[in-house]
Amino acid sequence: MDVRDRIILALDVPSMGEAVSLVKELKDLVGAFKVGLELFTSVGPRIFESLRDAGAERIFCDAKFHDIPNTVAGAARAAVRLGVWMFNVHVSGGSHMMRAAVDAAGEEADRLGVERPLVVGVTVLTSINEKMLHDELRVPMVLENHVAGLALLAQGAGLDGVVASPHEIQPVKATCGPGFLLVTPGVRPAWADANDQKRFTTPGEAIKMGADYLVIGRAITAAEDRQAAAERILAEMTGETCQE
Repeated sequence: MDVRDRIILALDVPSMGEAVSLVKELKDLVGAFKVGLELFTSVGPRIFESLRDAGAERIFCDAKFHDIPNTVAGAARAAVRLGVWMFNVHVSGGSHMMRAAVDAAGEEADRLGVERPLVVGVTVLTSINEKMLHDELRVPMVLENHVAGLALLAQGAGLDGVVASPHEIQPVKATCGPGFLLVTPGVRPAWADANDQKRFTTPGEAIKMGADYLVIGRAITAAEDRQAAAERILAEMTGETCQE
């Protein structure tokens, strides 16, 4: 995989104009673009066609589906019709819900004669640390073990991979094998602000640990020179030295 293909740029902006501008500016430096709840809620489903017209070849629909199996199956079919490359569901929705998503996406893709989108499961949000997991969510397990267990559940339900922080890359790969995809948010170069994420690491470290895809947002999108920031991250991922 080309190193650029490993970067999923988070389009965490409120308007179509801003998102389209980012795609046009950075489409040659990143492999995919993530549409999250803010952008999708602001613009609606038409955002996907607009981003493709701007040059986005692969789009990750970061809607985090979490509902009863029948409802999630309907959402999965809709995601296929939108032409997304990847979408996610919450693993905590259970194996029946996850299986319903994969099956519905496969059936809809077959009906349309297209490739099924990748379906990945959200394990534990990167804004949650071990203290919050124990004290607020009442999960007594070590966080890494909990994430690895959720990943195994997702794999058994037929998902292509999971979304997990860099701190859980190695436990997930050890539990599920190297072929199970790991999409890693919480990735920030050492020179960027950590913002609200509590479990994060640098792009180079995440790649070395075995991450398949890195979700990167503000380190690029909030930079004064976005293209230079993206190039600097690419250099770090390949172990090269990028000048200031």
